[in-house]
Amino acid sequence: MAKANQSSTTEFILIGFTDHPELKVLLFVVFFVIYLVTMVGNLGLVALIYMERRLHTPMYIFLGNLALMDSCCSSAITPKILKDLFSEDKMISLYECMVQFYFLCVAETADCFLLAAMAYDRYVAICSPLQYHTRMSKKLCIQMSVASFITSNLHSMIHVGFLLRLTFCKSNQIDHFFCDILPLFRLSCTDPYINELMIYIFSMPIQVFTIATVLVSYLCILYTIFKMTSKDGRGKAFSTCASHFFSVSIFYICLLMYIRPFEEGDKDIPVAIFYTIIIPLLNPFIYSLRNKEVIDVLKKTMKTYNILKITYTEN
Repeated sequence: MAKANQSSTTEFILIGFTDHPELKVLLFVVFFVIYLVTMVGNLGLVALIYMERRLHTPMYIFLGNLALMDSCCSSAITPKILKDLFSEDKMISLYECMVQFYFLCVAETADCFLLAAMAYDRYVAICSPLQYHTRMSKKLCIQMSVASFITSNLHSMIHVGFLLRLTFCKSNQIDHFFCDILPLFRLSCTDPYINELMIYIFSMPIQVFTIATVLVSYLCILYTIFKMTSKDGRGKAFSTCASHFFSVSIFYICLLMYIRPFEEGDKDIPVAIFYTIIIPLLNPFIYSLRNKEVIDVLKKTMKTYNILKITYTEN
């Protein structure tokens, strides 16, 4: 009988924002606007990179893939938040929960690898500019992107597979706004020791490898920049990698704040909002507003659109 009770919970309630019902209209408007801008910004950036041949370089291919993963991350979470704010039924089934976590894990893992790949790309561009086209060929860039997606999917499959071995009987209320792995551990009647072990075996090496790649790349970049005698050369080198450095700094600061001992959880939500919703919103603006090539392509596209619109109106 006890065993039957342990396996009875197959639906959960996400209670992350239910403590403030008076704010649901404001929260809906804020999250809707954020989601709309995130999707337009990221998918618009993907479309620009796809359509413009001069953006078919390693840096922009990585950037396009990063924007695609940011769209995936936002779409895995925000539509459910918007639905739950005005829905009487705030339930999410176990399998819907696993699907949400799967896509979130894929997006965040791929982001780690893509940011590391972009750091290496900037390292080669600044430290070995004469060898850039040899060492960062389009073929290698595509191989690195595909490898990041394959690894991300395998990583997610491992964690989802081990999550499905758990039984949930303590409560069906997840104190979060999405199905994350740590809140699920807290509801498990099964000892999540093996799941925690899988995090240390698979997730930690990914974090260590990608963070080390970024740090080593930027240490070499800084060393090369400080050796430059030309102020113009230094300024150009700094501007080349400033956007990426700012983005990767925000990403890893939030990631390290979010990954804490498994027993802690009271302050997960504010950091998680920034980590899963705000960063995907900021990335297309961080990379576009300071990027002359992207701005030029955007102006060209808008000019072409206006010409076609005028021509269509006249006809």
